[in-house]
Amino acid sequence: MVQYEVAVLTGDRLNSTTLNNVFIKLVGTDGESDRTWLMGLKGATSFVRGAVSKFKVSCPTSLGNLVLIELDKQSLPLFPEDAWFCAKVEVKSPEGDIYSFPIYRWIADSKVHRFRDGKGLGNCTKAVFQYTTFTRNPFSFFLSFLFFFIALRVFEDNHHLGRYSRQQEIQQREEDYRWDAYAEKMSHSMKAENPFSLPYEVQFSFTKTKEFLYTASTGLTELKLKGLDNCKKKWDNIDSINRVLCCKKTDISEYVHEHWKEDAFFGYQFLNGVNPMLIQLCTALPSNFPVTDDMVFPHGQCTLAHEMKKGNIFLCDYKRLDGVKANTINGKKQYLMAPLVLLHKDPHDKLMPIAIQLKQTPSDDNPIFLPTDSEYDWLIAKIFVRSADFNEHQLNVHLLRTHLLAEVFAVSLLRNVPMVHPLYKVTDVLVWKFASSGGEGMFTILQRSVSSLTYSSLCIPDDIAERGVEAVPNFYYRDDGLKVWDIIHRSVQGMLGYYYKSDREVQEDSELQKWILDIFEHGFLSQAETGIPQTFTSVTELIKFVTMVIYTCSAQHAAVNSGQFDYAGWMPNTPISLQLPPPTKKGTTSEATMLATFPDVNVTVQGMATVWLLSKQSSDFVPLGQYPEDHFTEEIPRKILKDFQTELEILSGVIKARNKHLNVPYTYMDPAVVENSVAI
Repeated sequence: MVQYEVAVLTGDRLNSTTLNNVFIKLVGTDGESDRTWLMGLKGATSFVRGAVSKFKVSCPTSLGNLVLIELDKQSLPLFPEDAWFCAKVEVKSPEGDIYSFPIYRWIADSKVHRFRDGKGLGNCTKAVFQYTTFTRNPFSFFLSFLFFFIALRVFEDNHHLGRYSRQQEIQQREEDYRWDAYAEKMSHSMKAENPFSLPYEVQFSFTKTKEFLYTASTGLTELKLKGLDNCKKKWDNIDSINRVLCCKKTDISEYVHEHWKEDAFFGYQFLNGVNPMLIQLCTALPSNFPVTDDMVFPHGQCTLAHEMKKGNIFLCDYKRLDGVKANTINGKKQYLMAPLVLLHKDPHDKLMPIAIQLKQTPSDDNPIFLPTDSEYDWLIAKIFVRSADFNEHQLNVHLLRTHLLAEVFAVSLLRNVPMVHPLYKVTDVLVWKFASSGGEGMFTILQRSVSSLTYSSLCIPDDIAERGVEAVPNFYYRDDGLKVWDIIHRSVQGMLGYYYKSDREVQEDSELQKWILDIFEHGFLSQAETGIPQTFTSVTELIKFVTMVIYTCSAQHAAVNSGQFDYAGWMPNTPISLQLPPPTKKGTTSEATMLATFPDVNVTVQGMATVWLLSKQSSDFVPLGQYPEDHFTEEIPRKILKDFQTELEILSGVIKARNKHLNVPYTYMDPAVVENSVAI
C-alpha cells in the first residue's frame, strides 16, 4: 500500500463552513483511488471557515501523475445539506511530488465535482482569474471560467481520462444551465424559476444579496424621500424640486444641478455622461433633418458644409425610439420622442448643440429648435432629448450591451444568471413602471437594439473609429477606455499566447469552437451581419474576442452604470418620463409648461432611488486587477498578472492627476473604481 497526503483548505469567507461529510477520489495516469471519506482528528470542525485539515488516502499502488480529483459531500441526518466554499486541495504523492488543485468555488449539493491539477491539465482554466474575482458574484463567476474549454484542449491529449471526465462534466452542466428564449427577437438567457433555483455558485454572495435588498428597501428613506413615493401630483415649482432632490448629493450631481440648463454641459454629456455611445461625426445631414445654414449660423460666419469638412459637426440620432409605444403612468399617457441633435465643436473646443428636431419625420408641426429660440422652447427641446437619452441608455447601452451580453457570454459557458436576477427586478421598477419606454415599448427598443448590435461596436477601438470621434477634444470616456482596453489586451495576449502556440491549436479546439458558436446563435441570433465570429480561426482573433468580453463586463459596464445617480439624480437633467407632448410650434412654452411636462412626484423619487441603488458600490467590491485568491503557481502567468496590476495602477494615477484639473472629473474608467465584472 502507498499513501497520499491530502490537505484541504476551506475558504476564509462568510458561511464557508460545511458540517457535511466530505469525500475525495484521486485520479492519475495509472489509475484512481477509492472514494475516501475525509475523516480527521478535527472531526466536525475539519471544514470550518479558514481551516486547513490534513488526511491520508491509501492506494494499492502509485496512481502515476495525478490529473484530477473528485470531491463530493453528503449531509448527515442531524445536519441539513449546506454550502461549502473550498479554496484549494494539495496532494503529496508517495514519490514526493506536490499537486495543487485550485477550487475556489461553492459546493452546495451532493453531486461529484471534478477539479484538475493547477500546474497540469487545468492551466488555462485558471488564466481568467487574473481578470475577475470568484465570490459568488454571478456576472463575475462566468469570467472565472472563461478558459474552461481551453483547458480541455490540453486535457483531451491525455488518453481516456479526457473523455471520461469531459463527457460527465458537460452532461451535468447542460442539465444545470439551459437556454431560454425570454422574448421574441431578443438575446437568449438562462432558464431558471427564480434566483434561488440557480446553482449556489452563481447566486449573489451573502454580503451582496443583503446589501442589495437593504439598499433597495431603504433607498427612499436614505434619500429622505419617504412618503413622496405615493404622491401622484405634478411638481408645482422648481423650488419644490430643489428641496426634495437636493437632500442627497455627489460632487457631480451638485454640478449637474447648477449647470443642467447650459448648452456646453448638455453637449459635454454626450461625451462623458453615462451614454457616450451615440455621438458620431456628421459628414452629411440626414435627409430627414433639414437644417439650413441660416438656422445655425445666422450671421454667416461659416457654413455647415465647411464645418463638416473640418470635422466639427456631430450628430446624435435616436431613431431606435421612433414609433415606440409610450407607457401609461398614474393613469396618464407618457411621451417618448426620437430626436435628432446636431452639435458643433466651437473654437473653444466645446461641443455645443445647434439644432434639435424631436421627431424623425420633418413637418410643420415638428419644428427644428435652435439656441436662438425662446428660453423655454430651447430648454424643453433639450429636456425631451435628455429623456430620450435616458431610455436609449438604460435599455440598449446599459441593459443589453453589458448585462444581457454578459449573460450570453456566461450561459454559453453554462455559468451565469437569468432574467430573474435582481437587476431585472430593478429594471422592472425603473423602466417597466416609471419610464416612458415601459411596457410594450421596452421590448420594442430591446428588439431593435439587438437587431442593430455589431461586434465592432463592442470593441472600443473599432467603435471610436467607426463613429469618427477619434479627435474630439475632452472625450475622457474614449481616452480612458482605449487605455484600459490596451492593458487588458496585452494581458490576454500574454496569457493566451502562453497556452496556444499556433492558430491550428485554436482551430482544432472543438470546445472553444462550440463556445463561440453558442454565443453567435443564442446571443446574436445567428445574424452574420453582426460581425460576431462563428468560429475562431487564429490566436489573434481569440485574443480580441476575449478582450472584448472582459472589457464589456468590467470597464464598459462601469462607464455606463456608475454615474447614473450623478447625472440622473437631478431629475430635470434626465427625466425618466415626460407626460406632455412636445410643442408643435414655437413660442408656446413657459416654466409652467416645463413643470407640467416633468414626471409626477412619485415617478421622480422612485427613479431617483433606483439610480441611487444602481450606482452604489457594494462593500465586497473588488476592483479590476485585484484578486482575493491565489490561483497562480507558474512563474509566467504570475508575471503577466503582476504586469497587468502594475499597468492598471499606473493608469489610475494618471487619471487621478488629470481629474484634479477638471471642473467635472471623469472617474468611471479609473481602474481603482472599475469592478472586476458586471456586479449589479
